[in-house]
Amino acid sequence: MESDTPVLQLDYPRDLVVIAAIFGVAGFVWAGWAQENPPGHWMWRLVLALLGLAGLALTALSIPQVIQHWAEPTALRSGTTALTVYIVVFWAEVILAAVLAFLAVRAGRSDLIAPLVLGVVGIHFFALAPVFVQPVLYLAAVVLTAIALTAALLPADLVGRSFWCGALGAPVFLAIGAWALAGAGAATHSG
Repeated sequence: MESDTPVLQLDYPRDLVVIAAIFGVAGFVWAGWAQENPPGHWMWRLVLALLGLAGLALTALSIPQVIQHWAEPTALRSGTTALTVYIVVFWAEVILAAVLAFLAVRAGRSDLIAPLVLGVVGIHFFALAPVFVQPVLYLAAVVLTAIALTAALLPADLVGRSFWCGALGAPVFLAIGAWALAGAGAATHSG
């Protein structure tokens, strides 16, 4: 069954470049967190450093676009349900991640902090996809949540769970962020 709805909506270029910038920062952060306990071979540190640099590059490319598109329409207009839902989801995500991290530390399972946080991040995209009218955020939600679950279930004796979250999650953030930035460019040039 084929859908007529594209995965990337081009209606709000401003939102696309903001998503690209945020996803660039997220790629950088997760690549850095993965450095906590990667496999022993130096090549993994290099791969993670390159992912981190790619995150910085995506952010650097996106920020001028954010500034350029700032006065354009956004799905998060003042006084709308979308903005209210965004604020509630954002703060619920922050509070839930903090509480889960605290509980993991109290239980002596700090190895689960990265998968728990990535799981919360992934799940929050299910709520934000309709807010931003961006079906691509459902893709982020599914893939990041699956990575978090997988990382939580993998043994952590040789490689930290944070490694799996970052090594697999950073490329997801980078790919979707680059896709959003390209979509904003296509929307700007076609409009």
